[in-house]
Amino acid sequence: MKRRILLADDELAILLTLKAILEMHGFEVETAASAKEAEQKLNAGTFEMVITDMRMETETAGYDVIRAARKQSYDPATAILTAYPSLGTDWKNHGAQSLLVKPVNTQDLLRQLEALLINHQDHKMQNGRKAAILEKNKSHDHVKRAV
Repeated sequence: MKRRILLADDELAILLTLKAILEMHGFEVETAASAKEAEQKLNAGTFEMVITDMRMETETAGYDVIRAARKQSYDPATAILTAYPSLGTDWKNHGAQSLLVKPVNTQDLLRQLEALLINHQDHKMQNGRKAAILEKNKSHDHVKRAV
């Protein structure tokens, strides 16, 4: 099964080039040309990863996409793609897990995306285990109280 990525960028040339590269490397890619369109697609579909340009309708439109992605129950990995890497660590405070700087060569991009997906999957598994332990403890506490 192909991994689904939502790619948001208002520059058509970049959007189509990245889409083609990712599809050639086994990803299924849905595109959005604005933050608003990306938010609609996030609500209508399920994605393993969201990659968004920072500057689209506004200087910080990418943060809107990241916030919308963080609200999804399917919890996609998130990355900001920008030609302006002077964001410092502010991008982390807005929920992004990775910062990709344009231009990026294909191998570096693929390596960064694979690392992000692996780290994100590990994080989701750890959170799942923690939730299962908490649930188990709650049911044990409930049984103890009933006795």
